[in-house]
Amino acid sequence: METPNNVNNSLLLIHPSHNTSLVDKTMYEMCQHMPEVIFSYLGLQFVNMFLGIPANLMVLWLFHKNKGDSSTSDIFIVHLAVLDTFFCLIPPMELANLVYLTTSNTWYALRFFYGIKDSSPLFLSCICLDRYMAVRHPITFTRLKDRPHRPVCAGVMWLIILAYAVLKCMGTIPNFDKVFTVMILAAFTFMVFCNISILWALKQSGPGRDEMHPVKKKAFKMVLIILAIIVFNYFPPVALFPFKAYFPPEVFKCYIHYIAFGFMDISSSIQPMLYLSREQPRCPAYCCKCCIIKKTEDTNVIETPTVYTITE
Repeated sequence: METPNNVNNSLLLIHPSHNTSLVDKTMYEMCQHMPEVIFSYLGLQFVNMFLGIPANLMVLWLFHKNKGDSSTSDIFIVHLAVLDTFFCLIPPMELANLVYLTTSNTWYALRFFYGIKDSSPLFLSCICLDRYMAVRHPITFTRLKDRPHRPVCAGVMWLIILAYAVLKCMGTIPNFDKVFTVMILAAFTFMVFCNISILWALKQSGPGRDEMHPVKKKAFKMVLIILAIIVFNYFPPVALFPFKAYFPPEVFKCYIHYIAFGFMDISSSIQPMLYLSREQPRCPAYCCKCCIIKKTEDTNVIETPTVYTITE
C-alpha cells in the first residue's frame, strides 16, 4: 500500500523511505475506482476481531484447563493461538490507516503485525510434521515423544517470526517481499504433503480387511477437512504472489493482494472455531488428544485428530 514514495509491505509491497511522515492520499483514495475490495477486506478483518479473539482465548483457556492431558503438538497450537490473538487486534488501526489517516507512522506498527501473521505457517508446519510422524512413523514418534525438542523448536520459530516482523517493519531491504513468497510456497507445499501422506496412510485397510476401520474413517474425513481448509486459506497467495510482476501495479496494489490476504487472514478465526467445534464437553480432559497411534494385531488405529492447527 502506497505512501508517497512509500509502499506498505503488509500486502507484499516495500516501504523504502522513512523521511516522509505525511502522505497526500489514503489508500482508499488511491483505490477509489475499486473500493469494494478494500471494504470486503476490512469486513473480513473485523470478523477476525469479533470471532477470532474470543475463539483463540477460549482455545488458550481450554489448554490451560486440560494441560495435564495435552498432546505432543499442543505446544505449537498454543503459540499459534497467541499469535492469532495479537493479529486479531489490528482491524481498528487498519480501518483508520486505510480510510482516514494520511500519516505513514502507523504503517510501522501494522507491518510488524503483518509480519507476525505472515509467519504463522511456520507453526502450522511444525504441527503438520508432528502429526505426520505420529501416523507415518509411529515408532520414531514414540521414541521422540518425551524429548524436549518441541519447546526448543517453538522458541526457534518465535525468533524467526520476530526477526522477520522487525525486518518487515523497518522496510529497508529491497525485494524483501520475495522472502514471504518463498516462505508461503514452501510451507504450503510441506503442509499439503504431510496431510496427503496422512490421508494415504489412513486410507490403507488393515490385513484381511476390505473396508477402512471406522475410527480411521472418521480420522480420514477430519484430515480431509483440514486439507481443504489449508487450500482455502493459503492457495490464493500461493497462486497469485509468484506472478506479481505480470499484474499491472495498480491492480495488484488495489485488488490482488487484498483478496489473497483476505483468504489467508481469516484463518485466524477459522482455526480456533474449527478446534472448538471438535471439543466434547462430556470429557474435556481428553478433548485435546490427537494423532495417538493404537497398535492392534491387524491394523494401526489413529484417534480423530484435533483439527485446530493443521490449517491456519
